[in-house]
Amino acid sequence: MIEIGAHILPLMPSNMVVEVAKEAERMGYDYCLVADEGFHPDVYACLGAIARETTRIKIGAVTNGYTRHPAVTAAALATINEMSQGRAFVTMLAGGSMVLAPMGIPREKPFRTVAESMEIMQQLWSGDEISWEGSRFSLDHAALGHGPQSIPIWVASRGPLLLRHAGRHAAGALITVKPDLGAAFEIVDDAATEAGMVLPKHIYLGRICYTDEMLTEQRMTLPYVLMDSPPRVLESLGFDQFEIALVNRAVAENAPQLLEPLTTLDLLARYQISGTPAECSAQLHDLAIQHRLDAFFGDVLLDNLSDNVTLMEETYAIVAAAGSGGFD
Repeated sequence: MIEIGAHILPLMPSNMVVEVAKEAERMGYDYCLVADEGFHPDVYACLGAIARETTRIKIGAVTNGYTRHPAVTAAALATINEMSQGRAFVTMLAGGSMVLAPMGIPREKPFRTVAESMEIMQQLWSGDEISWEGSRFSLDHAALGHGPQSIPIWVASRGPLLLRHAGRHAAGALITVKPDLGAAFEIVDDAATEAGMVLPKHIYLGRICYTDEMLTEQRMTLPYVLMDSPPRVLESLGFDQFEIALVNRAVAENAPQLLEPLTTLDLLARYQISGTPAECSAQLHDLAIQHRLDAFFGDVLLDNLSDNVTLMEETYAIVAAAGSGGFD
């Protein structure tokens, strides 16, 4: 069976974020990621509470190098690692339009921002005093008070530069668009092989939509996905030059509503796994074999705890069936 993780979008009260993580551990989930969404419950406050309320599940943040200095992120993750007795990990990305645009933060030099953030975090986790100069960040005789830390870094990206960086420097590569899995993991693995590195974990993050209602709900976030996607990913979804031009206009004007006509149910089906539970399990089984998936992460974003528990239980059953080759 491939490993399974819950990716919590904290569009819910903080206490529910903690309860969702506890339920994920109870069900047998291997990982719990909490997204750093800026205007919603704070990721590290939630992870601190989760660390105290769980004993086994690996816990981490999905974060960026724009809204927090990477030294602050390094200290926060070291704290979570200490509280959880070594269960922390982190997924770095370049920052999404949903958070950066409302904060008025330009998404400048995304590759350099992520690469330097990772470098600073890894150096600080050595436990040594560090002086370091980059083009985006610097350290001047900086040292963490936690001692050496072993915290895996994953990279979530769609862009080729960051995918190559993940191959050379990350423990995992997290991909979110179903038809782009092959091309994205190929970039990652080629870079790792060229650098003589161990291939990073192959992680697919998405939402298994096994009801029509779930597909409809996913429409609210898809415009932001499209705005953050390079041409390779848009082409993998079947976009032509005119549709790509519309995406570029939406980015320039910070107007995701322009893309609502493109977010059809057909596009949603191409973007992620969907169908009956048995069909979803079969799709994931085939994807796991074809792309050597090590883990699947499912989105958890509902505002009702009972609904989230049901979603996670049913998703777990689908992923377990995919790993065993059949759905009862």
